[in-house]
Amino acid sequence: MGLFSFIKDAGAKVFGIGKTTAEEAAETAEKKTEIAREKAKKLINAITKLGFQVKDLKVGVKADVATIWGEADSQATREKVILVVGNTEGIATVDDQMTVAIPEPEAQFHTVVKGEYLSKIARKYYGDAMKYPVIFEANKPMLSDPDKIYPGQVLRIPNLD
Repeated sequence: MGLFSFIKDAGAKVFGIGKTTAEEAAETAEKKTEIAREKAKKLINAITKLGFQVKDLKVGVKADVATIWGEADSQATREKVILVVGNTEGIATVDDQMTVAIPEPEAQFHTVVKGEYLSKIARKYYGDAMKYPVIFEANKPMLSDPDKIYPGQVLRIPNLD
């Protein structure tokens, strides 16, 4: 005779233990939904804690995509909320469904690469390294120190008036 191979998770539940594949799938889906709800709550708490004014703020998370709804009091607030959510570990994409109470021109976004610092970024966008405080101020309160930026972080680069 010899050994015969089978798929161990298929077949009848003769032993009366364990769950069917359908039961396991349903349980996994419930866990994922609960984890997504918790992530959404934590993102809303982070946004609120930073003091951003967004009327009817709602956040949804599915896998690594976060969707944001609500009405921001300004374009700057809208962009900062996007950055708070997008610069969160585990979030790869932000689907911005927010509106703005008073429309304004949009800022640019810049992804920090290794070896960059705010004055280097200011020189790239404004032609003047000494304009780095503009970028620092545009990213407060997410930035607490102009020297504390990291590769992969996304920053707001506002237009100069």
